[in-house]
This record gives sequence, C-alpha cells and structure tokens, in this order.
Amino acid sequence: MGSGALFLPEHHLLCVSDLHLGKSERRARQGMAQLPPYETRDTLSRLEADITATKATTIICLGDSFDDRAAAEALGDEEKLWLKTLQAGRGWVWIEGNHDPGPLDLGGMHVAEFILPPLTFRHIAQVDQTGEISGHYHPKASVRTRAGTVTRPAFLTDSNKIILPAYGTYTGGLYAHSSVLSDLMQPTALAVLTGSHPLPVPMPRHPGR
Repeated sequence: MGSGALFLPEHHLLCVSDLHLGKSERRARQGMAQLPPYETRDTLSRLEADITATKATTIICLGDSFDDRAAAEALGDEEKLWLKTLQAGRGWVWIEGNHDPGPLDLGGMHVAEFILPPLTFRHIAQVDQTGEISGHYHPKASVRTRAGTVTRPAFLTDSNKIILPAYGTYTGGLYAHSSVLSDLMQPTALAVLTGSHPLPVPMPRHPGR
C-alpha cells in the first residue's frame, strides 16, 4: 500500500512495521531537540484509515511499535483507548523489536515471530530465509524524475522476502543502496517507493554491485 502498510487480502491481514509510538516523548525525556508531540496520534490515525479501507481482521505490528519502554508506559489514556478500539473484534499481533519494551497491557498477542505458512513475520530479516516479512531497517530509495530526485520510504521485495518501510510518522530511513540491505536482497530485488502512486524500480545497489 502507498501508506507503507502491507495488505494480504487472502488472509484479511494488514501488516505494519516500526510505528515508534512515543518518539517525541522519548526525545523530550532525554533532553534532545524536541519534536511536536503529535506523532502518535498521526500514526494511529493513518493506521485506522488503512484498517477501515482494507477491512482487515488481523493486524501484525512487526516490531519497534514503541520507541522505548518508557514511551510505551507514558502512552496517554486516549491513545490506549484508541488502540483498544482498533483491536476490538480483530486478531492483533505485537512482534518484538529491538526497541520494544516486551509484553504490555495493551491487548493482543506478544511473540518473537509469527508463522502463517508459508510466511514468517519477524522484526529483523535473516539471510537466506524464504517467505519472510520483516521491518527494522526503515528502507528508503531515491529515483530521478523529470521534476528532480524523489526520495521516499520503500518496500524491498524479491522472491524470498519483503522488508517493509517504517510506518511511524517520526522515523528516518536507511537507503536501499546500503551494503546491509544490498546483501540481504537478491540481485533481482525491487524497491517500491511509497506514496499516492507507488513506484517500483530496480533496487539501488551499493557501489560495486
């Protein structure tokens, strides 16, 4: 999807990665340059819109759903209620990420990875795995157009795996041509830039590839 979510209609399943809810709270708490404290609401609003549009009955969050443990604990009552409302009547899976605080009292299932044969959903991609859907790296890619260079978050996909872009409002990105991503993906991999008109291009590669 152009939003950065992955929808599997045959399973009525919507998958998102790297929400990083509470990032503005965490930065303020740690004395860093502050960001407007609206990213959690913006992220949840977009997620609600995608759930409504797809009528998904299963939601998988691929890890790093919260920016750290304290950010999860600081989630406001309104946002907690919002999450519970989104979960109502749906299967909801929280997959552990490297930022995640672990199981929380926020409903849903908390697991290290989730298997829906032939697919495996996990936070960080593994080399030489098939049927794998992951996140973690926040991939982005640039392409040249008549209007200039366009850089957007991007899906990376080949015949073995899909790496999702970060879904959260305040999330940076790792260029697809970085060596860590280039080494994970097959030579025929595509980068699909997100946006109102998703744009598939051959995955950019690091120098020498």
